[in-house]
Amino acid sequence: MSSALTAPTESIIRTGSPTEIAKLFRNSLPSVVGSVLEHLSDSDRTKVLTALSPRLAATAFTFLSLQAQAQLLAAAPPGIASLLLDNMPPDDRTRLFNHLPAHETTRMLAVMSPEQHKQAVELLGYPASSVGRLMTPHYVSVSKDWTIQQVLDHVRKTGQDSETLSMIYVVDDQHRLIDDISIRQFLLAPLDALVSDIMDNKFIALRASESEDAALQMFRREDRKALPVLDDKDTLIGIVTIDDMLQVAEEEATRETQKIGGSEALDEPYMTIAMGRMIKKRAGWLVFLFLGEMLTATAMGFFEKEIEKAVVLALFVPLIISSGGNAGSQASTLVIRALAVGEVRLADWWPVMRREILSGTALGSILGIIGFLRIAIWSGFSPVYGPHWALVGLTVGVSLIGIVLWGTLAGSMLPLVMRWLGFDPATSSTPFVATLVDVTGLIIYFSVGLVILRGTLL
Repeated sequence: MSSALTAPTESIIRTGSPTEIAKLFRNSLPSVVGSVLEHLSDSDRTKVLTALSPRLAATAFTFLSLQAQAQLLAAAPPGIASLLLDNMPPDDRTRLFNHLPAHETTRMLAVMSPEQHKQAVELLGYPASSVGRLMTPHYVSVSKDWTIQQVLDHVRKTGQDSETLSMIYVVDDQHRLIDDISIRQFLLAPLDALVSDIMDNKFIALRASESEDAALQMFRREDRKALPVLDDKDTLIGIVTIDDMLQVAEEEATRETQKIGGSEALDEPYMTIAMGRMIKKRAGWLVFLFLGEMLTATAMGFFEKEIEKAVVLALFVPLIISSGGNAGSQASTLVIRALAVGEVRLADWWPVMRREILSGTALGSILGIIGFLRIAIWSGFSPVYGPHWALVGLTVGVSLIGIVLWGTLAGSMLPLVMRWLGFDPATSSTPFVATLVDVTGLIIYFSVGLVILRGTLL
């Protein structure tokens, strides 16, 4: 069935019986049902979800955006809300509760079954943005003394409720993890063999108290579809799956991109966030950057006499400061991303600086040569640069080398300094770097001009 909401589909949903609606979606994937639900009103969504089996309804519900989920639950009768929440994967349910206001979470917990309520409260008890909030307690665990046949029978009996069957977890009598084994090994092993026969007693695990970022780095490094989660006593308490990590990575990339653009992270979709909240999140940085740019006017005023004597220098101010800002923004973006994916650590500050000194000098030289040639060529057709055009060109060329070098150093080092101070490196956004380089770039430019043009234009 197509995910598009066609006219016949909409007609059946609005006028059909629950049986007809259930038949309409009988062979549909949960993702397809979720796509259809996105285009319906809350009342029609409730009608569809009521007609479906609890498992399909809850799974399709998870494909709605968090905003749509919250809106539907707020409007749904308690019975429908209970059906959806009780049958949702625990990790998806925890993510939804993280999004809801506290009073809404309390109301939703009240309509859940006692067993699911207890499970949800336990997961919510872990710190925000921790692995404990991402995990699900639905997995398959076995004993090392079982035969392969016993394991496969156990998988058939309990595997339907597991989040994934890619890995089977071996635990001791205290439910402490002692190994993780891929389902492939069980399928290929003799049925009368023991689990201990195929164990290597090696496993990789997360701690419930670890951060989402640490888990994301481990998933990237180990290339796993799921990782077990342990408590402080090495007891297996859940697993985290790759789909949760993909959502974490997407949310993290979104926040970083928004911060790099010179805004606080919206933490809500652009089209649904309230205008007042969006203005509040964007205004702070804009005001700060505006005040910073005022220093540019101060710097220009400091060199007012030099500008009066050599008006030609003012012609290149936009060129000079934009080049430094662009170079700084490039370096800042590259280093912020390298920090995010673990390519660069704080201990790498000197290799980073060394690379940026070389690249900044090279890039500045390229731009400086182009600037000098532009002035030299233009002077053959126009007297605008006067008889000392070569010195003006040299001033521009040397200034570009210094400003681009300074811009790349500032852009590359600021994210590392922010990380060292315990702040998010993305906070040293590209507009902030550009503003910093604008002000200091003017000082470099006019200082170079004073040295080179002294005795001629100055």
